[in-house]
Amino acid sequence: MLKPVKILLVEDDEIASEIIYEFLQDCSFDVTPVFTATDSVSYLRTQNFDLVLLDINLPDFDGYEVLKSIKYHVSLPIIITSAYNDTKSKLLAFKYGASDYMVKPLDLEELEARIWVQLGKHGSIEMQEEKGIFELKNSAIFFKNSRLDLTTTEFEILSLLMKHKNQVVSRDELVSALSSISSKRSLDNHIKNIRKKIGDNGNKATILKTEYGVGYALYT
Repeated sequence: MLKPVKILLVEDDEIASEIIYEFLQDCSFDVTPVFTATDSVSYLRTQNFDLVLLDINLPDFDGYEVLKSIKYHVSLPIIITSAYNDTKSKLLAFKYGASDYMVKPLDLEELEARIWVQLGKHGSIEMQEEKGIFELKNSAIFFKNSRLDLTTTEFEILSLLMKHKNQVVSRDELVSALSSISSKRSLDNHIKNIRKKIGDNGNKATILKTEYGVGYALYT
């Protein structure tokens, strides 16, 4: 058994924190909720986490200051959660080291998908579910023991499908979860390229299959 993924949830709204906490716990994450910037820094100095969910509006310090402090001391994926939807706020977050940015109110299923994408990109975990045909390790995906030469977007798509293997993931979910994809047509082209790299013929695909009218599924 692998240890559960540990997430530090920094959210000062107690109701929002409880909703996110319960959802992520149901997804089998080990979530530690804190409500202030001071507590977040304290926990990060004394415990190990795999990912941080960080609200910008905190009662004691600005969330951007927390972001800079975290990135200075540890290398972790950090997803910003904020009510601010303006370009300036987003650019500032990425300037200070944010891995992703989500605007409130949060779509919790999208949040889970983005968490798995970030964990895969940072090599924070080796997902037990993918042992066998596909394996995720050291920020790379291996297929039948050979490392796949993937673009960043292809890596993100395949990581997400691996997490939900043998399940259909809708095209809308994939486009929504992956900020590098601008349209369903773009997604379809990336899927086609991934199939070529794993030798899975498009019309006769048996591994990365199209479920017409719904989305895609990775069967292993």
